[in-house]
Amino acid sequence: MDFFEVIGLEQAVQRLQQKFPAADIKTEQVPLMDGQYRFLAEDIIAAAYVPDFDRSTVDGYAVYAADTFGAGEGLPSLLQAAGAVKMGQPADIRLQRGQAVAVPTGGMLPEGDNRVVKVEYSEQFDENTIAVYRPVSPGENMVARGDDLRQGEKILAKGTRITAQHIAMLAACGVEQVRVYCPVRFAVISTGDEIVAGGQALQLGQIRDINRPGLSAMIAQRGGQVAYQAIVKDDREALLAAMTEGLQQADVLLTSGGSSVGERDYTYQLMQELCHGDVFIKGIAVKPGKPTIAGKAGDKLILGLPGHPAAALIVFRALMGAVLKQWGMVVQETVIPASIAVNLPSAPGKTTFQMVRLEQNEDGFAAVPVFGKSGMIHLLGQSDGYIIMQAHQEGLEQGQQVLVHML
Repeated sequence: MDFFEVIGLEQAVQRLQQKFPAADIKTEQVPLMDGQYRFLAEDIIAAAYVPDFDRSTVDGYAVYAADTFGAGEGLPSLLQAAGAVKMGQPADIRLQRGQAVAVPTGGMLPEGDNRVVKVEYSEQFDENTIAVYRPVSPGENMVARGDDLRQGEKILAKGTRITAQHIAMLAACGVEQVRVYCPVRFAVISTGDEIVAGGQALQLGQIRDINRPGLSAMIAQRGGQVAYQAIVKDDREALLAAMTEGLQQADVLLTSGGSSVGERDYTYQLMQELCHGDVFIKGIAVKPGKPTIAGKAGDKLILGLPGHPAAALIVFRALMGAVLKQWGMVVQETVIPASIAVNLPSAPGKTTFQMVRLEQNEDGFAAVPVFGKSGMIHLLGQSDGYIIMQAHQEGLEQGQQVLVHML
């Protein structure tokens, strides 16, 4: 058996990106509010200036800056009151030298060499006279037309994942519809005689399915959709039927477990069959996660993940994250700098993913390693994220700076 022709993580990512340079993912036009957490399928260009008029950022008076130079408490500038602009109404007044026009916060400024003096630095002496007690500089307390966004400017790039702040910005630009990618469809299969679905009573020797719910949640985090899911016993025909169905319903087929060298681990055999021999990853030099396999069935990816829960999630994130990025769908990961709390050895020649929890200290955060034997669930429950030690590293010394990739 040619299984476990182990390659490095970087080489595995390169092979995936070469095999799947682009996906023929459909797009659809949806209302702006339905676009949240979806990925833009095209650049969005500003159709107009934002704001589309000069506006005040304070309550006060629009004036010519030169009319206020030298103004002070003892000798204010006296200006002619020339009316007021109402909120939400066009300014139908043209400001002249020696005049002051009352404007509200956010109100349109009248034509003229506008600057705005705050109301607290001014006083209305009578119906016709405004006293200004402080000079204003050119451009003070105002936003000019197009200061926020200029017509023709790119607002958001293709591939951006739309968030609440993006929706607010697009609404300000008058965008009502957005073209987004249809979610990448995943099939998720957990394998093993010992695996049972949540809600079922456990018999001795059985464990509940962890990877299928965990991977499904991670898929949702990344804007994907689980189109098919199953738990399959260690039965070749049953697994073949499930994998075949998964390929029919999804763009990417994920399996977990059944990718090691046990005599009843059929995943590798069936991947060879379904991919007509095009299995291009047969083990990765990572810890945990060595028994990871990948193949191409037609235009679809089959990714065989380890049964170890933490390994399955981390390897999925590392490999699928690279594929989705190449497909134009980038999820911003949260990475927090910290200092390692203890001396930590690495696995020579392997990229090591070490689960850690974060503890705050006076210098920021300390990353405390969380250890456990293979498959132990507390690794996930007690961890905030993981650090990556490269294959060439010999380990980390206490206090050394690291980056914690948050789960």
